[in-house]
Amino acid sequence: MGANDAFLQDAYSRTVSEVVERVGPSVAAVRLHGAGGSDDRLGGGSGFLFTPDGYVLTNSHVVRAGKPPAAARPELRHQVSLADGREFDARWVGDDPDTDLAVLSIDGLSRGALAHAPLGRSAGLKRGQIAIAIGNPLGFEHTVTAGIVSALGRSMRTSTGRLIPDVIQTDAALNPGNSGGPLLASNGEVIGINTAIIRGAQAICFAVAADIAHWVIPQLLQHGRVRRGYLGVAGQTQELHRRVVLTYELPNATGVRVMSVEPDSPAARVGVHEGDLIVGLDGVAIPSVDALHQALDSSRVNRDCVLKLIRGVRQPVPLYLTVRPLEVLR
Repeated sequence: MGANDAFLQDAYSRTVSEVVERVGPSVAAVRLHGAGGSDDRLGGGSGFLFTPDGYVLTNSHVVRAGKPPAAARPELRHQVSLADGREFDARWVGDDPDTDLAVLSIDGLSRGALAHAPLGRSAGLKRGQIAIAIGNPLGFEHTVTAGIVSALGRSMRTSTGRLIPDVIQTDAALNPGNSGGPLLASNGEVIGINTAIIRGAQAICFAVAADIAHWVIPQLLQHGRVRRGYLGVAGQTQELHRRVVLTYELPNATGVRVMSVEPDSPAARVGVHEGDLIVGLDGVAIPSVDALHQALDSSRVNRDCVLKLIRGVRQPVPLYLTVRPLEVLR
């Protein structure tokens, strides 16, 4: 190894060590217990303090332990342990299974700021940047792994069936127990929240982007959930006939075929029919079911929206229906 190689190795090691020393105290182990007692452990993972007053960000699947929303809060107790050995009971604040994010709050804290990790931005990330993960893989607390940002703009489907956009792929080694821990840039800012690994693959791991967390956290703090719109249709992505695309100057060659309409739903009340093709909402193109999910955000709850449909097979015609999406509650 030449002198230059040794210098690069030292610089890399120094960067990782400085980030770990600065951010490590904010990383927590999250444990779940049933109502029966402290020995009734149901699972756990990682998390990190993102505010000085005790708010912890982690994964939804970590705080739920696979339980449905209604059962998760009263039946589970959450405990958080910090790097300095202190342990606290934690209060459920909110979670969003559709982005696999959750917020807890540490109870019983004395006054004074806690070490916390700054939540950065992910929009400016580049492939090849250093990525550092801290967590509790397989129960080994406060383990550090490092690698690079391998790819950007991935998408990942959650247990609810929705798609998380702009997922970060990294080769920083992750294992069960790392879920909910921070993925860090070389400046010590959180760029992602580690959430998944591909079983059987090597060095293919994923993190929810920090920009998604910036959007989700305020809603969890205010409502305990993310507010989303509900139309009351079941659909599937379908290719459109080329003649339809050209005739109506549609920007995409696909839309959402309505497979069924729930009775007395917003869609049913305005006359959406089975077999209709949804191609737009409020002027936004809807080429897929995932695009429709993303368009039905909190900004469209309980307000009039214009739904663009293509109806008919032999002589398809466009229709514009004014619909008022309701809020999804779960």
